[in-house]
Amino acid sequence: MGGVDLRFLPAVNASFNALAAAFLTAGWVAIRRKARRVHQYLMVSAFASSGLFLVCYLAYHFVHGDTRYAGTGVMRTVYLTILASHVLLSLFVVPGALLAFYFAWRKAFEKHRKVTRWLAPIWLYVSVTGVVIFFMLRGSLPAVH
Repeated sequence: MGGVDLRFLPAVNASFNALAAAFLTAGWVAIRRKARRVHQYLMVSAFASSGLFLVCYLAYHFVHGDTRYAGTGVMRTVYLTILASHVLLSLFVVPGALLAFYFAWRKAFEKHRKVTRWLAPIWLYVSVTGVVIFFMLRGSLPAVH
């Protein structure tokens, strides 16, 4: 793709995942404290952060392809297990978040709560494991001088 270098994006993506995890956690605290407006802003921020991650992730992989884990043995098994669970569970985040937003917008808060009871831990897990995967990948690659 014409010499476009997007090798900086994995670190940016890990940052977007970390931000999403922080927004999700803060949003959970806000709603527990009955700070509904703060909760709304934090959840939209988590969704935006995850959305920006997805756009940058797709751009990076379109230009550079996949990065293979270079480690071996038990750490490779750990990495692949985390990666598989991350990818599988990530499939539920966007549709689940859109459904949660829809129910909140319609003020169907009981339905919203039913969705977010399973969505929140999945989304948080996907966000945190995205950061873990970044560091595991980087730690497995040979140093470039």
